[in-house]
Amino acid sequence: MNPSPSRQRKLLLVASTGGHLAQLVRLAPGLGASPSSLWVTFDSMQSRSLLAGQRRIHVPYVRPRDYLGMMRAAGIVRRVLKHETFEGAVSTGAGLAVAALPQAAISGVPSLYIESVSRVEGPSLSGRMLAASHLVSVRTQHPAWATNRWQTHPSVLSTYHSLIRPAPERPRLFVTLGTIEGYRFDSLVDAVLATGLADEHTVWQLGFTTDRTDLLGQVHQMMPSAQFIDAALNADVVITHAGVGTFMGLLEMGIFPVIVTRRKHRSEHVDDHQMQIAELAEYLGVARAVDAPDLTADVIRFAAGRAIDTGVRIPLPSER
Repeated sequence: MNPSPSRQRKLLLVASTGGHLAQLVRLAPGLGASPSSLWVTFDSMQSRSLLAGQRRIHVPYVRPRDYLGMMRAAGIVRRVLKHETFEGAVSTGAGLAVAALPQAAISGVPSLYIESVSRVEGPSLSGRMLAASHLVSVRTQHPAWATNRWQTHPSVLSTYHSLIRPAPERPRLFVTLGTIEGYRFDSLVDAVLATGLADEHTVWQLGFTTDRTDLLGQVHQMMPSAQFIDAALNADVVITHAGVGTFMGLLEMGIFPVIVTRRKHRSEHVDDHQMQIAELAEYLGVARAVDAPDLTADVIRFAAGRAIDTGVRIPLPSER
C-alpha cells in the first residue's frame, strides 16, 4: 500500500488506545486519510478526544496478548468489511492490528502495519505475527532494523526539538502514571517522594496505582482530558511513565517531560519495551528518561529549564 498525499482515500484506521492511537492520528493526514475514513479503537477519554468529529466504532478492550479479545474484535471488523469498502487499511498496533489487518487483506483491502516508535530494536509480537502472515505490508520507524521485509517509515518523534527556558526555584509537579489496566507503578510514586520536591501543589494522576494515602497535593485516579491538559500546562515539570500516548501528547503541548520506565521485573508492564522509547527520547533530546531508582531532584530541575518546539505537526512519509 503506497498512499499518496495528493489524493485522499477512504481508509480503515485501526489502533489500540494509548501510544498506538496517538501515532496513527498524527500519521493519518500524511497517509491520505479522507473524512470518510473509519477509525476502529477502544472507547476511552483519549479516543473520544482525539477522534472528535471522525467516523469511528468502538470495540471491547483487548488486553495485551488477549487472544480471545482479538477474535471478538476480528469478528466486528469482518462485519464492517461486509458493509463498507475501503481503499486501504492501516494500523499502528497492538492486538487490534492482529485482529483487523488480516481480515482487511483477506477481503482484498491493501493493508499496512506501521510498528510503534517505541520498538527501537525490533518488531513487537504483533509486528512479528503480521510479518509472518505475508498478508500485510510492514514498516518500521527505525532504519537501524529495516530490512527488505520491513521498509522504513519516518519517526513521529523526529520533528520535535528542545528549547531552554527559565527554571523556577521550586518546580510545581504533575505526576501521571498512565492508565494501563492491572499494572501498578509504585516505584515511580516512591521515587518522586524521595526527591523531596512533592508538596501541596503537586498533582497526581495514579491510574491503577490505588490506595496511596501518603501523598500531598491533588490526587486523582483518572482525569478527564481537559483536566489532564490543564494540570500538565500549569506544572513546571511533568513526570510520566514512558507510554508513547502520554509522551506524544505532552510533546504536542510543548512540554519537555521526565519519563520513567515501567519494568517487567517489578510487575509494572508485560515487557520492558518502555526502555526503548525512553532511550530514543533521551537520544533525541526531547525528554529526560530514567528508571525509577535514578529519578532525582536534579533530573527534575533540569526538565524545569526545558520546553519543546513542536515543529512540523505531521511528518509525511518519504516512501510513496
